[in-house]
Amino acid sequence: MPNSKAEKKVVLITGAAKRVGAAIAQLCHQQGMRLAIHYRESAQQASTLCAHFNQQRPDSAIALPADLRDNDKLEHLISEVVNKWGQLDVLINNASCFSPMPFAKVTTKVWEEVIASNLKAPFFLAQLAAPYLKKQQGCIINLVDIQAQRPLKNYSVYCIAKAGLVMLTKSLAKELAPEVRINAIAPGIVLWPDDETEFNETLREKIIARTALKRAGTPQDIANTAVFLINQANFITGQVITVDGGRSLGY
Repeated sequence: MPNSKAEKKVVLITGAAKRVGAAIAQLCHQQGMRLAIHYRESAQQASTLCAHFNQQRPDSAIALPADLRDNDKLEHLISEVVNKWGQLDVLINNASCFSPMPFAKVTTKVWEEVIASNLKAPFFLAQLAAPYLKKQQGCIINLVDIQAQRPLKNYSVYCIAKAGLVMLTKSLAKELAPEVRINAIAPGIVLWPDDETEFNETLREKIIARTALKRAGTPQDIANTAVFLINQANFITGQVITVDGGRSLGY
């Protein structure tokens, strides 16, 4: 059901072709928003999702490829959205690189890859989007992680990058106030990694046992939080909303 507050808003979501990004896109579209679906390698999924949205509501979605490690591509991404609809209301930095890498084996290439997708790209996308967001009194939502505060073994660079993204959220909330609100969502387990070698069934059961609500979440839980931050959080900025079923309580 379209939401009158959300109708005509233009939202750019990075990494929106599948998983959590796609769930956020779907709910935003249901609310009446127009979607720019960024992808890097998931062209088929992005194209299918975009076609589905446009079938429901013509001219309501576009799919945009970009390698977020390339600064020139970032500028092109923002300009494509603005050229299409003449505005940008919401930037959701969802794209992320998440893979295990023991500290002793981290190379400069690994460091640059993980930092680029999780921290560098959100910084410079925000910088490029800021003039348009200010004009629309818009907002930025960064997808961080509860591991930004509780480091995960073998994921040191990822945790460092997400911790940086938390600080970026707080810093930009000051830098871009009062016109633009910036908040973050810190999910717990809402989708297990595609690679099951690190998170096998035994480990998954232990993680759920340490979660207050005794279950994993869903991408819809994150999408609901994102739409809340877009539509109903006009006096909230610089905050990290933890959506983890109580896992970070230390059970």
